[in-house]
Amino acid sequence: DIGMDTIAVTEHGNLFSLIPFYKEAKKAGIKPILGCEVYVAAGKHNEKTYEKGNNKWGYYHLVLLAQNNVGYKNLMKLTTIGYLNGFYYRPRIDKDLLKQYNEGLIATSGCLAGEVTSFAVKGDYESAKKAALEHVEIFDDRFFIELQNHGIQEEQQARPILIKLSKELNIPLVATNDNHYSVQEHSDAHDVLFCCGMGKFQSDTNRHKYEPEQFYIKTVDEMCDIFKDTPSAIENTLKIAEMCNVDIEIGNIHLPNFPIPSQSKTQDPDIYLKQICLNGLKIRYKNITETIKKRLEYELGVIKKMGFAGYFLITQDFVQYAKGKDIPVGPGRGSAVGSLVAYCLGITNVDPMHYNLIFERFLNPHRVTMPDIDIDFCIEGREKVIKYIKDRYGEKNVAQIITFGTMGAKSSIRDVGRVLGMDYGSVDRVAKMIPNEPKMTIEKAMDMNDDFKKVVNESEMHKKLINHSQTLEGMHRHASTHAAGIVITPNQLTEHVPLYKSPSSSDIATQYDMIAL
Repeated sequence: DIGMDTIAVTEHGNLFSLIPFYKEAKKAGIKPILGCEVYVAAGKHNEKTYEKGNNKWGYYHLVLLAQNNVGYKNLMKLTTIGYLNGFYYRPRIDKDLLKQYNEGLIATSGCLAGEVTSFAVKGDYESAKKAALEHVEIFDDRFFIELQNHGIQEEQQARPILIKLSKELNIPLVATNDNHYSVQEHSDAHDVLFCCGMGKFQSDTNRHKYEPEQFYIKTVDEMCDIFKDTPSAIENTLKIAEMCNVDIEIGNIHLPNFPIPSQSKTQDPDIYLKQICLNGLKIRYKNITETIKKRLEYELGVIKKMGFAGYFLITQDFVQYAKGKDIPVGPGRGSAVGSLVAYCLGITNVDPMHYNLIFERFLNPHRVTMPDIDIDFCIEGREKVIKYIKDRYGEKNVAQIITFGTMGAKSSIRDVGRVLGMDYGSVDRVAKMIPNEPKMTIEKAMDMNDDFKKVVNESEMHKKLINHSQTLEGMHRHASTHAAGIVITPNQLTEHVPLYKSPSSSDIATQYDMIAL
């Protein structure tokens, strides 16, 4: 515990971790600053080119921090555009987009890859000044020039020019520190992770390497000591923290509106749901007893009270579409088969009355949670169902869901062993000591297998293997599209969530995973 009461997370070009970060920070009593280190194209964001401008990649880094909920929404829009329209090696935006979506956002000039700083490193004061003024024109008094000191020579080269710019143009300085890992001891593990991503051995001299071990979360005392010559830069970190106040609504359900047919006698979703349930009841049961009637009335009453009529109408609609197109649909599984409403609507095909199944396992009026109906569609017809949903509710209101592959206990051992240059047989022997059980961790494996626990003592290399693997396990290694998840929103998705487009496919997914959603 280093006593910080505020912290920011600014991932490169995305908001993948924003919701879990926000929730964990709130739970810990720490103020979360929500932001993103965006890639700003030197030209237009949709031009597929680089070797343009001062930066060989054709883009610069810029840190954006949300001041308020308007800024948060603009962050979602900008990162979405980066993936959907501006992706070329990186999800890029441009200055025209910043002019359009800058409200509620604070901008800081970024690291050595920032436009202002990259000119300052080269001693090009006039170009640095021009770039700084362009940002001031966009953000006004919400633009800050970053000072960083990780012990890198280029940072010291840029420093006098950045300070001069601040004084001449009256742009406030802010002291920042890139945090790529939590504590200093994790520097080597981070280097291993970097090698995993680059497909390099750690011993490879022909690769990018983070030489100084300074990319960890520093204490207030450390930061004050590093930036003692520029006290205003330290003070402005507090000023920015006070300026950032985003409150994300969590727990409110945003259901889309089901388009009730115009010829219907009612446009009330609860009444319409009851009507089609009564029609379905006549089809399902030859003899409708009083018990069945009461059960249906009870379930409909709970659904009305909880406000979920739209959910059932939407679900039955695409299930009926699939059946009408001869796309095989599963009979239902899980707690949903306890619902007579779902059975009458044709969503499930298991009679809950015959098997005495309990509705409360599915929906409980004393615990308000979204209904959860698992539906199986044949793989050969699934895309048709998704297209139908997009046509029905609008392309901009429907998306698939991102999922993140993580480094499990065994895979972290194998990846770290490869990067360390250990022979395959030795690493394979260690990996096979880890039990094949769900949610297995290295720590659990040590408790379960004494031989595995002793591996750390075999050699310095084995100690490094286990320690680094333990540090890295659970980290995200890649993003892909969830096999089954679909999101439908009542208005455009970007009012609620940022979007992601896989570089390897045309699938558009949310940047938030299933749990965050």
